[in-house]
Amino acid sequence: MGLISSTKETKNSGRGMGFLFVFFPDHHNNDGSPSSSSPATTLFRTRSSRLLLSKAQSTISICILLLLLTLFLFTLSTFEPSSGFPAVSPRRFLLTRDVAGTRRPPSNRFALQGMGTLFMRGTKSMHDLIVAHIASDTTEDDLRLFVRLLHRSGVTSKSDVVLLFSNSQRFSRLIEEENNSFSKLVDLYLNSNQTDSVWGFNLSRFTKNQSKNTSEPIWGKKIHRANNESDELTHGSVVGFDVAELDPENSLSGFMDHVPITLRRWACYPMLLGRLRRNFKHVMLVDAKTSLLLGDPFTRIRNRSPESVLFFSKHTNKINPAVIIGGAKGIRRLSSAMHTEIARATMERKRKSSVSESGVLSQLVGNVHMMKGIEVVGTSEVIAEASSLAELRTRNSASAAAASPIKSRDIIQRGNSNHFDITATIMKRICSSELDSSVYSYC
Repeated sequence: MGLISSTKETKNSGRGMGFLFVFFPDHHNNDGSPSSSSPATTLFRTRSSRLLLSKAQSTISICILLLLLTLFLFTLSTFEPSSGFPAVSPRRFLLTRDVAGTRRPPSNRFALQGMGTLFMRGTKSMHDLIVAHIASDTTEDDLRLFVRLLHRSGVTSKSDVVLLFSNSQRFSRLIEEENNSFSKLVDLYLNSNQTDSVWGFNLSRFTKNQSKNTSEPIWGKKIHRANNESDELTHGSVVGFDVAELDPENSLSGFMDHVPITLRRWACYPMLLGRLRRNFKHVMLVDAKTSLLLGDPFTRIRNRSPESVLFFSKHTNKINPAVIIGGAKGIRRLSSAMHTEIARATMERKRKSSVSESGVLSQLVGNVHMMKGIEVVGTSEVIAEASSLAELRTRNSASAAAASPIKSRDIIQRGNSNHFDITATIMKRICSSELDSSVYSYC
């Protein structure tokens, strides 16, 4: 048909060839069949489509599987089981070399995310945080006096307390005893006509309804309280952490032979404060061995910016590292900078044991570049030392305590000359109260 059409239409050959070209594209094929390749082409296209669809389905299935696996692992890492077998994160395996054989607290006593020990859970969340480090040479009498005055000062009515140990098991019973004595003391004064006692204790700080904030503390597991329970008593939590939990790699060990807790604590603060960055507005770092709290030191910085940090001086014009108070953001930045500065200072010295915490801190505070983003406050005020027994006796009565400015009475340092006399004198004065002596041990 194609040949006959071309013969008859010679006068319009151009048009006929165009017609044949359209209807006979395979006229040069040897088998003479213009539609012979159509089934093969269709089959090839079908197989290609099926192959592409199969690959797409496989890719989507793998993506969905990876997504589900990621969600499952994230759930496991954040889930805190109610049984006695807490979930263990990969970072926790690093602790085995430092705390192997150490008895861990039950799961219901963990302070935060499977770490630390909850000694006393507060009645509500607080805005202020006290982080006290316990040096290895701290005695039981030293820590007992620090915790006892910490409660009596009233600062725990607005603050949570974190104790940083090299070995928490050493002082666990002592801390629990002091917390129980404090609870008994509050109950005893609630049922009596007295509201205050010696050495700063005032019941009204713990019983007045200071705010309507009834949010749960971040420490430990959530519990359901009665609606009127928080209105009757308000106090913060007391928790403890081993330095091996917050600094499992002992990051400064590569720079010095022995890392004391006075230096290692700076490696622990970034991890601790990083996890609590949205929970507290003000933070105080304090040495439990050398310092005693008699009032609320946070009154100095509550109206300042979150980047502010208040420093105190020694008599040698160096910065006193025993007490540092500031906004949470400023303290967090300071701890990171101090950690870096300790490592740098150690590398510059030939003797690895010659690094002084006070010297490194003083050098850091004087470095404008390193202190960028931190508002430095003070550095000239010296914390008063209870250098004589006569100075201690000025607080033997409530009237004498009220007559002295609270700014000079919220913190004191023991000093070195009469360290044991101060402890004995304060304990003796507390035990002279009939109500107080009935709840405290060693009276």
